[in-house]
Amino acid sequence: MQVKTFQKPDARGYYGQFGGAFIPEMLHRNVEELQRRYLDIIVEASFQQAFSDLLRDYVGRPTPLFHAERLSEKHGTRIYLKREDLCHTGAHKINNTIGQILLARKLGKTRIIAETGAGQHGVATATVCALKGMECIVYMGEKDIERQAPNVARMKMLGATVVPATSGSKTLKDATNEAIRDWINNPVDTHYIIGSVVGPHPYPDMVARFQSVISEETRKQLQEKNGSPLPTHVVACVGGGSNAAGAFYHFLDEPSVQLVAVEAAGHGVHSGLSAATTQLGKPGILHGSMSLLMQTEDGQVIEPHSISAGLDYPGIGPLHANLFASGRGSFLSATDQEALDAAFEVARLEGIIPALETAHAFAALDQLNFRPDDVVVVCLSGRGDKDLAAYMTEMEGRS
Repeated sequence: MQVKTFQKPDARGYYGQFGGAFIPEMLHRNVEELQRRYLDIIVEASFQQAFSDLLRDYVGRPTPLFHAERLSEKHGTRIYLKREDLCHTGAHKINNTIGQILLARKLGKTRIIAETGAGQHGVATATVCALKGMECIVYMGEKDIERQAPNVARMKMLGATVVPATSGSKTLKDATNEAIRDWINNPVDTHYIIGSVVGPHPYPDMVARFQSVISEETRKQLQEKNGSPLPTHVVACVGGGSNAAGAFYHFLDEPSVQLVAVEAAGHGVHSGLSAATTQLGKPGILHGSMSLLMQTEDGQVIEPHSISAGLDYPGIGPLHANLFASGRGSFLSATDQEALDAAFEVARLEGIIPALETAHAFAALDQLNFRPDDVVVVCLSGRGDKDLAAYMTEMEGRS
């Protein structure tokens, strides 16, 4: 059944044809408990108060909406940056982990597991576990552990146990597989904090709700700056898609706002080394939900590639799959090199070094035609500290 709003799934967790909960028997108890209780818990006044207090006093919200004058001049329009890079831990991921740690405590869980690609979700999970004194185990692909060493060190310093995933491509997909196996083996005391709008229902909806603070603030900030809460465009990078879900959320049912999602094209969409799911994928089931998935003719997952560990995923969240299939969202892609070029440009134009994930969103600005009176919001989802090794390699190649 087609949902009447793009924001929320139907009662079975479907956004149009995408979503649902495809889970092994051992997880039914945990997932059904979440489905039954999550909405009642997160709308409680005490939960909302605790959530908003931590977002303000611990995370540092609201994050600024910055008018990027030199970037605006280059593109001949008005460009604003929603500065999620200024959140505690350096990315939007903390918004979701704050919400989920509070939920886990309400559910009586004592042990937290998570998966991570770029490491930002792992750091955010380790951070809230330290804050609340809970055991934390983070699964991370062996390849990502090597290319995101600073975040691995941060997780360990915060008290988390980092477990390498050594199967498959040794990246985010494989870390997620390992986390699900852990949850199957520890169904009673463990809560799995999924970091993106993926997984079985209710995770895509739950994570989108926690991240929706991004667009909630954006509306208020645009009203103050421009006299209208609505931009003409919202641009965000998409792997699984949590920063985009948060940036889009309160604009999803505003048809005048163009929603632009940017995927990782890797070495090129059709190079065989890409993560451009909407262009290469077809409907399939991965990690508990029906969505668009890069797969072979017989349904085997095609390994993705991106220079950005956070976008190196063969699927996309069901909310985004529905935006693509319905035409509500525009889906573009940027290559590794285009993302690197965009990161250096933003650094030199605005004095901001973005995460490689966000750099894909900036790269796509060249693919869009703007008018001078447009209002373009780019979700600057994370800062580039964790990617300095890749940026240094690029600088050496340029010298």
